Amino acid sequence: MEISRSMAVAPWIAAVLLLSAVAGGLGFYLPGVAPSDFQKKDPLLVKVNKLTSTKTQLPYSYYSLPHCRPDSIVDSAENLGEVLRGDRIENSPYVFEMREPHMCQIVCKVTLNDKDAKDLKEKIEDEYRVNMILDNLPLVVPIKRLDQDTPTFYQHGFYIGAKGQATGKKDVKYYIHNHLSFLVRYHKDMQMDLARIVGFEVKSFSVKHEYEGQWSGNKTRLSTCDPHARRSVMNSDAPQEVEANKDIIFTYDVDFQASEVKWASRWDTYLLMADDQIHWFSIVNSLMIVLFLSGMVAMIMLRTLYRDISKYNQLETQEEAQEETGWKLVHGDVFRPPANSDLLCVYVGTGVQFFGMLLVTMIFAVLGFLSPSNRGGLMTAMLLLWVFMGLFAGYSSARLYKMFKGTEWKKITLRTAFTFPGIVFAIFFVLNALIWGEKSSGAVPFTTMFALVLLWFGISVPLVFVGSYLGFKKPAVEDPVKTNKIPRQIPEQAWYMNPIFSILIGGILPFGAVFIELFFILTSIWLHQFYYIFGFLFLVFLILIVTCAEITIVLCYFQLCSEDYLWWWRSYLTSGSSALYLFLYATFYFFTKLDITKPVSGILYFGYMLIASYAFFVLTGTIGFYACFWFTRLIYSSVKID
Repeated sequence: MEISRSMAVAPWIAAVLLLSAVAGGLGFYLPGVAPSDFQKKDPLLVKVNKLTSTKTQLPYSYYSLPHCRPDSIVDSAENLGEVLRGDRIENSPYVFEMREPHMCQIVCKVTLNDKDAKDLKEKIEDEYRVNMILDNLPLVVPIKRLDQDTPTFYQHGFYIGAKGQATGKKDVKYYIHNHLSFLVRYHKDMQMDLARIVGFEVKSFSVKHEYEGQWSGNKTRLSTCDPHARRSVMNSDAPQEVEANKDIIFTYDVDFQASEVKWASRWDTYLLMADDQIHWFSIVNSLMIVLFLSGMVAMIMLRTLYRDISKYNQLETQEEAQEETGWKLVHGDVFRPPANSDLLCVYVGTGVQFFGMLLVTMIFAVLGFLSPSNRGGLMTAMLLLWVFMGLFAGYSSARLYKMFKGTEWKKITLRTAFTFPGIVFAIFFVLNALIWGEKSSGAVPFTTMFALVLLWFGISVPLVFVGSYLGFKKPAVEDPVKTNKIPRQIPEQAWYMNPIFSILIGGILPFGAVFIELFFILTSIWLHQFYYIFGFLFLVFLILIVTCAEITIVLCYFQLCSEDYLWWWRSYLTSGSSALYLFLYATFYFFTKLDITKPVSGILYFGYMLIASYAFFVLTGTIGFYACFWFTRLIYSSVKID
């Protein structure tokens, strides 16, 4: 009865979590850095970040194009996560004075050579965007939706330029956005004359600037945009074309606007999700799957199993015992070690490592510790947690290995420490070489590669060894029933109990529980949008755990009832097959939502999605395996075996 009670509780736990997520707010975060207070006329330094494109997915440094440069370019210190993301944050010639509006400021004049013109045209064709940062806030372009009820949509960064055709002409011309109209929003302290920056917006224009007389640097008076005559740039009617040996004059306006938004909630506009209803629909859809499965598991546990156990325990005569059917028949073989048991131990250990990393990361994110202002924080946290979770990987693989009567624990430890990270590192290395070949700033530098290898060999591998040593020292897990010396023959199975068929069926429901949230995650990664609804994600993660466990238990029970005792690998692959659906969905997403045309960018996409699917396989497989392991031990310890 204990079993049925615990199963009946599962939907209630989900409901309580759902309510707590609603009460706690699903996009909660801590500001992450101390606020900066600015007095009037204080200098505001604008920094530039990488150039990004959703068409190529290859970031480039801002100064790889002929932009205006400061006297000396200084790199900002970056954490491991930022480097892996391809962030390159540098200073810029744009310097404002707090609450001092300026109109039509000249930054510099650039004369394009053939290479510069070609590079600019390529980047405009690929729809590259310039990213800037002021007081740790990214630059955004406000875009009004057509229906006025919905809030303003914010696009990250502004397009380098635009392309167009003159009426009646066939050739395409490229125009650069050389005039930027900045708007800095600030929140003023009522008591003191201090203000904090709460917004950083821009509108970009293409203007063919003209001037009279000699060029005298920043002091030149432009006829197209003159602060003295109050003539400002309002449109791109006379755009600046990108042509070799032509001058481009870069200018900007800056305006300041008081805002009611407090500093602590300045990120809210960036993180605003316009489609909360879809997330709730996703949660309800997943909960329906969980309730349906919980009902099935409860029915198996309560009715079938309870009846089976009572019947088996009441069999008195030997004749009746010989006519037993169902899962009790295979009690002498159910705990027989599987083929390739070493590999199973390795993958179960890796799955535990992955599960631990994700669980701790999610808890930190839900509590608001991984603030969006800490760029690369999420990636850094996940990498470090992965390394430290090696302890649990070693422990769980060694415990299982000892249960399978294994003796060479050092061999299994090495395989646990190197199999999964080795495969991922090999794929990552090939992808990085491709990015390097494209001269993109997204290529991980050699020093960072060395740091990653050092983390792996210096911390992760020793921790796996420590975990294995501790796990192997403990007494082996005792099987609830004795294993026969000679394996029994497995009867011919019905078509629907075919291993491949049941494994593929088993992966559909766990994937179904997460696929709507998966859409938002893919959009945030590949379409460069913020993802900060970890409350929803944590709920979906919990639903995924319950779904993987329940579908594996149901299919494992049917398998044992049809006298097939080879459940070890089947339980891992049943829920793990959801990774296959994840990869198929990623392929569908690539062809329907992304506009990637370059072969290198396509290889990058599928390479990274292959790594993600492989990790998902290890995670879901391990959850299914442990659920089935617990279930079989429970039912066989509940019956009397002569």
